[in-house]
Amino acid sequence: MGLWMSDVVPFAAMVIVECVNVGISTISKAAMNGGLNNFVLVVYSDALGTLLLFPFFIFNRNKRLPITFRQLCKFFFLGLIGVWGEILHPLGVKYSSPTLSSAMGNLSQIFTFLLAIIFRMEKLDLTSSSCQAKSLGTIVSVLGALTVTLYKGPGLFALSPSNSPHQRRLLSQQLEWAIGGGLLAITFLISAIWNIAQTAIVKAFPDELTVIFFYNLFVTIQSMIFTLAVESNPAAWKLKSGIDVTAVLCSGIFGSVIRLGVHTWCLHKKGPVYVVMFRPLGILFAVIMGIIFLGETLHLGSVIGSLIIAFGFYTVMWGQIKEKELAMDDGIDSLESASQRSPLVKSDSNEET
Repeated sequence: MGLWMSDVVPFAAMVIVECVNVGISTISKAAMNGGLNNFVLVVYSDALGTLLLFPFFIFNRNKRLPITFRQLCKFFFLGLIGVWGEILHPLGVKYSSPTLSSAMGNLSQIFTFLLAIIFRMEKLDLTSSSCQAKSLGTIVSVLGALTVTLYKGPGLFALSPSNSPHQRRLLSQQLEWAIGGGLLAITFLISAIWNIAQTAIVKAFPDELTVIFFYNLFVTIQSMIFTLAVESNPAAWKLKSGIDVTAVLCSGIFGSVIRLGVHTWCLHKKGPVYVVMFRPLGILFAVIMGIIFLGETLHLGSVIGSLIIAFGFYTVMWGQIKEKELAMDDGIDSLESASQRSPLVKSDSNEET
């Protein structure tokens, strides 16, 4: 049971979450294409998440840890970090696609890995085979993501000197694609910072439910203030179609509650690097769902890039398993060494008595 809870459950949960991420991005993209304001989507989804978590927060008040003003400030600043990621991500998806979002998401592996090393959450020992595997797997995954990005772009590097309407439209699409990619890159840098901050907060305050509740609450308040400042049209707050409602429900239930809950729990149990190493799987789901629901074309580059990403993912997984085995071996050696010394101590004590 201990092995099941420590290894199997986090693994299965993160695989499901990556699939959920792509589903949310795909539905949100469809809703935004239909006219849903991406800032309003963030406000409504986090507000729904806060309402869903509120009963659990109230009923759990006798069991949860005491909340100090300093702790509330940490929750507030965690929300301040996360709100920018939540605002920029839908905007990046709107200008590009869910597939590019999943591909760019692999950047969070590098950002998180580097930040984890800087804050001493991970050790960089290039003489270790496990560290070499994790580093190589991360680089390979990013190369695979770049392969998919270049092949999925709207005619990237295919412009001719012609100034036809088709070429101008293609240039406009490329500019949107570049803007979307830039916004997504910033989003995943913010995500890496959020992962590190969230890990530190949960270690000091190991009550995942309370952390998630206050995070959603503060993001709702902060995103509402931001949206009111940039969106003056009251009609933007109206959900006009069934896909708009579906996008809010999916983002609120599966995003703000389930996905965030799984991430927070896995950050606490496994650390930030473990969480982001599942990012490569998202692009496999994104390619499939993009073809089925958004009518995207399957390119050879997408297939090749996905295979490269899968190879990188399993390389990182192997490094993670190898690292754990080495840690267990060190623990067993220490235990055996202690057990060999203990009888001598007891013997001396018996002789003295």
